[in-house]
Amino acid sequence: MFILILHIPKFGQRLITLALAVLGLSLLKNDVISVFQQNIPVPLEQVKTEERVIALTVNIDWGEEYIPKMLEIFESYDAKVTFFVTGRWAEKNPELLKMMATKGHSIQNHGYYHSHPDKQSIAQNKQELLKTEKVIEDIIGTKTRFYAPPYGERGKNGLIAADELGYTTVLWTLDTIDWREDSTPELIVQRVLNPKIRYGVKPDKKGAIVLMHPKENTVIALPKILSGLQQEGFQMVTIEKLITFDLSGNTTP
Repeated sequence: MFILILHIPKFGQRLITLALAVLGLSLLKNDVISVFQQNIPVPLEQVKTEERVIALTVNIDWGEEYIPKMLEIFESYDAKVTFFVTGRWAEKNPELLKMMATKGHSIQNHGYYHSHPDKQSIAQNKQELLKTEKVIEDIIGTKTRFYAPPYGERGKNGLIAADELGYTTVLWTLDTIDWREDSTPELIVQRVLNPKIRYGVKPDKKGAIVLMHPKENTVIALPKILSGLQQEGFQMVTIEKLITFDLSGNTTP
């Protein structure tokens, strides 16, 4: 190909280059259109509302030693939260899972193995979701409806798998990043109560979803987070409750 081009006059080479560029743009356009035509579901990151409601979510694949204390703190501040648990964790901690559900918290799906959804096929993602769904239902008698993908991955295979099984995929508005070793209790509190400006906009806590994990520093930070939210007039609710406040479809002026 390149040898032939060398023997073509410069004007002809320019025409070939232009033709290749147009072809490339056409292929790119087709790829973009094909992605939109797939109707890939959009994850839930925040609910549009003027009410002071916020959903705390706790992703669990480890850290069971911190759960009892977290439950105690949540109860003292009348906070209801959503626990996204892996199937393998639920199998190892059935009594703890029952305690979490008995106290009025929502138990939802975090996959089975804490695998990378983006690296799995749609069928593999479905298998993990259904396996975890059965484990949880066998323990607490409730079927899961919401899915928090491990690592916050939002590739099409995980999103489509969840959607086809009737799940809503949940991500977050505010990330405590509490899994990092350098996340002190003070930083965790600040990331919820006074989040930094992103893309020139300060995140709105109304209708927000907060991500956290069962870690020692999270347990230390919780009382300050919950008391601070209460002082601001916020009610801490489950994901199921939060979506009832959604005004996205409200066209009333």
